Amino acid sequence: MASSHQALPPAAGGAPPEAAAARREQLAESGEVRVGSRLTASTFLHNRQALIGLSLVVGIALLCFVGPFLYHTNQGTSGLNLLNQNLPPGAGHPLGTDQYGYDILGRLMLGGQSSLELGFSVAIASTVIGTLYGALAGLAPRWIDAVMMRILDVLLAVPALVLLLILVNIFTPNLAMIILLLTLLSWLGLSRLVRGDVLSLRTRDFVYASRGMGSSTWRILNRHMLRNAVGVVIVNATFTVSDAIYALSALSFLGLGLPPPESDWGTMLSNGMTFLYDGYWWMVYPPAIMLITTVIAFNLIGDALRDSLDVRLQRR
Repeated sequence: MASSHQALPPAAGGAPPEAAAARREQLAESGEVRVGSRLTASTFLHNRQALIGLSLVVGIALLCFVGPFLYHTNQGTSGLNLLNQNLPPGAGHPLGTDQYGYDILGRLMLGGQSSLELGFSVAIASTVIGTLYGALAGLAPRWIDAVMMRILDVLLAVPALVLLLILVNIFTPNLAMIILLLTLLSWLGLSRLVRGDVLSLRTRDFVYASRGMGSSTWRILNRHMLRNAVGVVIVNATFTVSDAIYALSALSFLGLGLPPPESDWGTMLSNGMTFLYDGYWWMVYPPAIMLITTVIAFNLIGDALRDSLDVRLQRR
């Protein structure tokens, strides 16, 4: 039986493990412990998809953040060199150069830094906002919950991509602004999931008992609600990382991404498509492979986490 989120009281007189296991079963059946909502490292690491996805993410992160210390290139404005433009892969430039003379491998590392920083920043920020909003809505009185959900319905009714394109055209795009915009559009779905979890938990006996003992709303939220929703939250966060990276690449492909000399994989792909029919394949395939691999890696991790959570929930 999986361990619970709540500390289980020890059996009196140092009871044997069988007694502790029986006590755990009793608490789970009575609803005092929600078995299956906690993800353990052993369950996750026994999933082949998880290992593949995690290995890919670690490898990509090392390439993007450690690689520049081992492979030095000038990716700033002063790095422009039209004498080296459109060079094929060869000595000095393993992946060739682009139309500005920038080294493609160095550009991949720089673009990967921007993409990963954006993905993780959006995932963390939207997870915090969505979790708190959904949890507070689920714990609030019915009329407050209804108002908060109608606000959420209005926001969900707005076409996210259209709104994003409008805002990016109004404001000068930069990494911080795109992170902010994507965060504001990414927390809505998670808040509904967390609210549903909280609504299913708020009528449990252990929540009523906690209220009767004088626990504050914040303590109930932290002790009983958020800990039981952590599995759903983590799974959603992994998918949010890949969605944010994909959204940045889509904006960049439309010419609305990061301004030069900053770069990301979508911008590289957009620029490379212009020269694809000229035979400059090295300007298209490397960023496309990196983008596809990264999105697949995070999706594999998300699927593995979801499968692990489903298996544990089925044991209840």
